[in-house]
Amino acid sequence: MTKNILVTGGAGYIGSHTCKTLAHHGFIPITYDNLSNGHAYAVQWGPLIHADLRDTDTLHHTLTTYRPLAVLHFASDAYVVESTQNPGKYYSNNVVSTLNLLQAMHTQHIPNLIFSSSCATYGQPATTPISETQLQHPINPYGRTKLICEQMIADFHQAHQLNYVSLRYFNAAGADLETQIGEDHTPETHLIPNLIHAILFNKPFHIYGTDFPTPDGTAIRDYTHVQDLANAHLLALNHLLNNGPSLALNLGTGTGHSVLQILRTIERYFDKSLIPHNHPRRPGEPAILTADPALAHRILGWAPQHSDLETLIATASRWFEKRRNASNTQTAVN
Repeated sequence: MTKNILVTGGAGYIGSHTCKTLAHHGFIPITYDNLSNGHAYAVQWGPLIHADLRDTDTLHHTLTTYRPLAVLHFASDAYVVESTQNPGKYYSNNVVSTLNLLQAMHTQHIPNLIFSSSCATYGQPATTPISETQLQHPINPYGRTKLICEQMIADFHQAHQLNYVSLRYFNAAGADLETQIGEDHTPETHLIPNLIHAILFNKPFHIYGTDFPTPDGTAIRDYTHVQDLANAHLLALNHLLNNGPSLALNLGTGTGHSVLQILRTIERYFDKSLIPHNHPRRPGEPAILTADPALAHRILGWAPQHSDLETLIATASRWFEKRRNASNTQTAVN
């Protein structure tokens, strides 16, 4: 039996790492991506269908052609600030696209879905670390679109026996252990890439909030290596293929790192100092945001293997250094 898996957003950051992991475990990842945020060069382990999920004809044709055992649904817009400025884009691309996918899966009798959700569905946490039982009350359109998608998926489960696992990420970080792929966003909003860029290209770096109630005054977040996230998707896939129950799970380490901790680790890696520009904290930002990953460990047997801070920084740094060197070589040739 052909072990095809449709991966929407498979040309993106977490999606492409998951495609590589799937391929190394005997699956054939079929990437479906409109390339608005992803990159064709990251699709190296299976075919690329260059299309949008709002193109329902192509979506149905793809499902009919490949008959996947499951769909891994990464495709979405994911910039919180942009979602507050242009909510229509997020409701269209995240919610409408997911509804199209769910309807097509039902029509084509594709029974299994793994959904890329977010800790943004929780909003301001009442307590940390956050467990799956905590109230979901998102505070921005991005988080609301992810919660709406989770609710739609649960409704299709009830009505049409769709099997699903919704995976709520905290902060993805790092890059491929073999440096074949990595993080490549425009604009880049994530802390670790922006710090590395500041070091590599002598650019300014800004810290928003140095007076949080944390040991060093900067915000603490839970960072998980992208390879550990990819491994979680593989485990979730096998969970569904082995008739495991549908559910939602947090993906995080349970351990937080502050902005200054990460800055100092990057400085040590490059043996170079960086003087940040300090600004007031942004409205609505919690001091500490960490996951309780106990349920993912109990249900899937998932435990992060590469999410120590040194590995996160080293793999991300190697990736960005590789890209810088390639750019410098191309410039020299031209």
